[in-house]
Amino acid sequence: MPCLGGPSGIPLPRCPPESAMVRTSRRTLLGQAALALTARPAAAQTRAAGAPELRIGAIFPAAGPLALHGDESFRGLELAVEARNAAGGVFGRPLRLVKAEASDATQAGEAARRLLAGPERVAALFGSCASSVSFAATQVAELEGVPYFELGAIADTITARGFRYLFRSCPRSADYAALTLRAALGLLPTLWRHAPAAMQVAILHENTLYGQSVGMAQEAMLKDSARLLGRFGYASGGQDIQALVPRLRAAETQLVLHAGQQADVLLLFRAMREIGWRPRMVLGAGAGYSLTDTAQALGPQVEGVMTAGFPPYLAAGRAGEEAGQLAEAYRGKYGHDPRSGHSLANFAGARLFLEALHRAGSPDKERIRAAVLATVLDAREAPLGWGAGFDEAGQNLRALPVLAQWQGGRLVPVFPEPAAAGAPRPELG
Repeated sequence: MPCLGGPSGIPLPRCPPESAMVRTSRRTLLGQAALALTARPAAAQTRAAGAPELRIGAIFPAAGPLALHGDESFRGLELAVEARNAAGGVFGRPLRLVKAEASDATQAGEAARRLLAGPERVAALFGSCASSVSFAATQVAELEGVPYFELGAIADTITARGFRYLFRSCPRSADYAALTLRAALGLLPTLWRHAPAAMQVAILHENTLYGQSVGMAQEAMLKDSARLLGRFGYASGGQDIQALVPRLRAAETQLVLHAGQQADVLLLFRAMREIGWRPRMVLGAGAGYSLTDTAQALGPQVEGVMTAGFPPYLAAGRAGEEAGQLAEAYRGKYGHDPRSGHSLANFAGARLFLEALHRAGSPDKERIRAAVLATVLDAREAPLGWGAGFDEAGQNLRALPVLAQWQGGRLVPVFPEPAAAGAPRPELG
């Protein structure tokens, strides 16, 4: 029986089996069992509705280049909250999601202060898909002693500041860099029958907290293992990309590693098209490469492009079946297919944290911290394949990105093997 019910009665992924819970108690398992939908889900909603609501805040971009990414991420959280409420809420109280919009660090700090000190006075904050937004908002939350649950911002520095009440469910930029290293020095040389040391690689990234964190980590890992042609940063907005592409061609670049936003991706491929050149492979990182809107805008150019990112909805095995259930719930609520795996990742992360909040039994920050740190799930058995194991800094060490490739208009996971739903293709086109 599913653990959580989705909108319009659509079942969402089931609770993990008992064998998946390594450090949780019997009480935890009973708490999870209480989430299961019964034959009368309306009864659970009625019980929760009679209790005082628990307000939780959400901070996501809603304007500018991150608007689409922010909206898709928020939808995953929204689905998780609705599903939790359909199962009775947390410790008997219904959740009310209070959304604030923030597209940069200044707005993020203001939004966090407004949610924490204004009339809503939320018990916890969720966000935020953008590293600059997260960096600012989490600092405000920590100073106020309010838990902040980060679902999608990946900069390493977010969880490297010693904060006690900050918890992140998604991978870090170092995890993305490690995956691109495995692809650049293992997978692609094998496909190309090429010595790894002879790989001609260029790193391209936007000069933001997110882009620099990925690009610098890639540089550190690749500099002694391949022919690194350079790390090229560009100002936010991507205006410098057109001038960089001829330099990449002149250097006979075979592999371009790119960390940028959706608009940057479109500019990169337009610049390559204008000079009639492309490398053997482009391996992107981040939402810009995984959005269906990007694929539609690029048309045939997107074929073969690889991306390191959150697991897409199309996955192998049980995780894929559960993602399909979530996609059905998504379509039922929003009227179209998911636009990227960011809604899936935010749903999976929010689900972990809402379960921890339920087990905490109250909004007490120390009880919430203890409940989060006690959450351990093996990715092979966890719902949606989203593992959990948090260190003292609040970072989930079992959440890892996957390598996917655009094939026939679909983003197909190709590496590593447990997540692969198809075989990797060696080149663009």
